Amino acid sequence: MQTRRFIRVPGMALAVMFMRKGRNDARSHTTPRVPLTQTFHMPYAKRTNMKRVSLGMIGIGLVVTMGLLTVKHGYAEEKDHAPTCTLKTLKGRYLSTFSGFLVPPTPGVTTQTPLAGAQVDIFNGDGTGTHQATVSVNGAIAQFRDVLVSYTVNADCSGTITLQLPFGDVNSDMYIAPNGAEFAVVQTDTGSISANVSRRVSRK
Repeated sequence: MQTRRFIRVPGMALAVMFMRKGRNDARSHTTPRVPLTQTFHMPYAKRTNMKRVSLGMIGIGLVVTMGLLTVKHGYAEEKDHAPTCTLKTLKGRYLSTFSGFLVPPTPGVTTQTPLAGAQVDIFNGDGTGTHQATVSVNGAIAQFRDVLVSYTVNADCSGTITLQLPFGDVNSDMYIAPNGAEFAVVQTDTGSISANVSRRVSRK
């Protein structure tokens, strides 16, 4: 039986040591250890910006809320202070001029006829008054004195006015300024086209 001899070669042992070290180094570079817990650090500037954004959103919410409350309050206040008129709203002397047309079926009118005039209305503040006017109808002049006036006034400052002229009543719808300083009228009789605005010049 032959005995085999193993000869240890110093160079081979050194090579094996280098190979093992290389494997360990490669393993340490390719598979780094991950810590079991990590702490996330946010930069101070970023935290400040986020805080500013949050405060800004809160500010916008407050502005919107205050705006809605203001609108609601303003609407309620406007509703509470809605204009209210009475017969006493119209009191004093009112002057105005007017122009328009008379058309059929106005009695005696067969074609469109121009008219213009100046007038004064005196209201007593109780639904009564007097009227004076000088009127030009297609160039023919007519004067009216001490004509009786009756009028109505609604709470919303609308109303009616009637002039009791010798040939018949003249009726108009009326819209009054809440302070009684002026009113606008449009004649509502068939065959008459006329409108004007009267302004108060005296409270007597």
